[in-house]
Amino acid sequence: MANAEAVAPSRRGGHGGTRLEEAVPAGEGRSRIDAWISARLGGGGVSRARIQASIRAGLVVVNGRPVSKVSHMVKGGDIVSCTVSELQPLRAEPEDIPLDIVYEDDHLLVVNKPAHMVVHPAPGNANGTLVNAILHHCKISTFTCLARNSIDDECPDSSDDDIDVFDVDQFTTGEVSSEVREALVRPGIVHRLDKGTSGLLVVAKDEHSHAQLAEQFKLHTIRRVYISLTCGAPNPNSGRIEVPIARDPNNRIRMIATPGSGHRYARNAASRWPSNLKRFYRYKVREVFAGGGSALVEWRLETGRTHQIRAHAKYLGIPLLGDETYGGTKSMALSLLRPRTPSRYHCDLSNMISKIDRPCLHAALLGFKHPHSGKILEFSCPPPDDFTEVLNELHQVTLASNGNSGGGVARICD
Repeated sequence: MANAEAVAPSRRGGHGGTRLEEAVPAGEGRSRIDAWISARLGGGGVSRARIQASIRAGLVVVNGRPVSKVSHMVKGGDIVSCTVSELQPLRAEPEDIPLDIVYEDDHLLVVNKPAHMVVHPAPGNANGTLVNAILHHCKISTFTCLARNSIDDECPDSSDDDIDVFDVDQFTTGEVSSEVREALVRPGIVHRLDKGTSGLLVVAKDEHSHAQLAEQFKLHTIRRVYISLTCGAPNPNSGRIEVPIARDPNNRIRMIATPGSGHRYARNAASRWPSNLKRFYRYKVREVFAGGGSALVEWRLETGRTHQIRAHAKYLGIPLLGDETYGGTKSMALSLLRPRTPSRYHCDLSNMISKIDRPCLHAALLGFKHPHSGKILEFSCPPPDDFTEVLNELHQVTLASNGNSGGGVARICD
């Protein structure tokens, strides 16, 4: 008889010590041990990489014998016992990496993160991160954090703008030493952006600022506006979606919108756009290109969930241009743009699309209350060159599609 025991961790965000004891169902085919355990614990937030680490640490037993290979095969009738390993501290060293600092005072700084930069250290990404750059800028010698237990373990660019891991309240006092707990808040990355996302991000320099900013994110009083280029154009031109987001059971590095779902691990996610009539919309189309082949869409977030905009854009049927993970493939972009543009522009379109190497998403505006002075601060920054080049090309294609070789504009949505 199967005997399953999953002991939930007592602390938020940690899974060390979680146990699974279960018999492989009779008649079930052979499976890799890491995949089999992941299928049972993955929905609760335990990554496959974390399970593999547990196997290598000797914390997985099959039929009374420890296994050390993640590729070990189990079959029907096998008794599997697993204890999830504890998070291991990661140390980051300062690196002289240029930073685009939009604002700085004694308590915080706001940076314009470039695309392709990972925000914080993770297994496989201990160097070249925003944290490494901030350590150098703030003259901090070393930094210790805990390896994040999420889809980040397998997809280092999957971090989004949830409250960041460097909040010491997420960990029990017995999990790390006092020295590590002290280091956890220096520097205080309050929120995160995907590796491929460019734009504004606030960093706290002291524990008070970190706590105050984190509370603002928790209460959804932070103002955040993103712009994106999409495959296709949403209909209607503005709207609000409140659809829970959960990890895709078929692809651990991807999240899915789960409307009307009773998914156990789905997290509520909503964004909006406020109008003078106090109605709230999740998105607003600013421009439509090539007769609906693409659009410039502005988003305002109410919540911060991993891959929220990307998952909801896919849900709307308008995946972000360049977002291969969520369906915004080069072939899809071309299939939408080519039929709507003159054939003489097809070659230019193909060249433009081929150069896109990230989701076209930019954090354009960030507003919050200063944690010490209480003053409302708001910052904005234009998208980087790679985003702007695609935007300009779409403008030209749209002009050509409208039979206008000179002036004129793309269709502007009110």
